[in-house]
Amino acid sequence: MAYQEVVHSLVGAAMPGSDQVEKISIVPRGMAALGYTLQLPTEDRFLRDEAELKGQIATMLGGRSAEEVVIGSITSGAANDLQRATDVAEQMVTSYGMSQVLGPLAYDRSKQNTFLDNGMAPNARRLVSDETAKAIDEEVKSIVEAAHQRALKILKDNRGLLETISQQLLEEEVIEGESLRDMLANVQVKVDETANSFTGHRVEVSA
Repeated sequence: MAYQEVVHSLVGAAMPGSDQVEKISIVPRGMAALGYTLQLPTEDRFLRDEAELKGQIATMLGGRSAEEVVIGSITSGAANDLQRATDVAEQMVTSYGMSQVLGPLAYDRSKQNTFLDNGMAPNARRLVSDETAKAIDEEVKSIVEAAHQRALKILKDNRGLLETISQQLLEEEVIEGESLRDMLANVQVKVDETANSFTGHRVEVSA
């Protein structure tokens, strides 16, 4: 569990435009959360671009990546993160026109505005052809899998730091504030980690 929360923080710290990681804890917070990572916005945000949304997805998949690489087995613990990551990717494709394949078209009937950082409601798609539905599914899968690989690479590039912070988290149960920020400042980010093939698109989020 410590590994999972620390990887969320490592990946989040490496993402462009990511909110600041303020606290990580392995103390249970309610029935649904065995541990948690708290990120706070560094400024009022009204727009998120594609790189930032993809970074959010990669951060959400940090726990799953830790299970694969460190633990060596997949558990049900990452189920909520997987759902949230999939929902964000589907919003990108069906609501925000962030698809090179489908182009600037909206396939989402939903009119509800939600905070991107707090998860997305499942889409209510317009009636589309089987071919278009398949293209949407393939695009969503491609976005999520690319983010998954990104999270895995950051984990592997920062394995030593992961072990150090995880050990401290196991001993102290909570790491926060300046101490945490100082450790996360050592995250190694390769040049291509912040590269993004989509540029210029931004999406408005609720204040």
